[in-house]
Amino acid sequence: MTTKLDKVLYTAEAHTIGGRDGAGKSSDGAIDVKLSPPGSGKPGTNPEQLFAVGYAACFIGAMKAVGPKISVKVPDDVAIDSSVSLGPINEGKAYGIAVKLAITLPGLDDAQKKLLVETAHQVCPYSNATRGNIDVELSIV
Repeated sequence: MTTKLDKVLYTAEAHTIGGRDGAGKSSDGAIDVKLSPPGSGKPGTNPEQLFAVGYAACFIGAMKAVGPKISVKVPDDVAIDSSVSLGPINEGKAYGIAVKLAITLPGLDDAQKKLLVETAHQVCPYSNATRGNIDVELSIV
């Protein structure tokens, strides 16, 4: 089932050339990166690293959005260590990714942490885009 946006709040635009051996630049110039395949040792980043940073940043934003609604203050030093793994799926017929988010919420008790993470996971755009499509593992550290 495809979910349509009720309203567009923001649209990111980028131009990419050369795939994993290329470059990408956002329309506003805020991102201008050289790309290289994972593990190649070549200079540059790769889509998995960009996704890891993007998902973590989005998830923190989701926690900050839902925190006031559930009476949980998100700590100023909230952090997420994210990993995005790339590998074969469907008996090697295609490739897929898996995500792990290790969420650090200093100063909150276990019940607050669990409520905050579970609620944010329901509203985070990246969580909604990946739900049912890839393995996403959330852990509270």
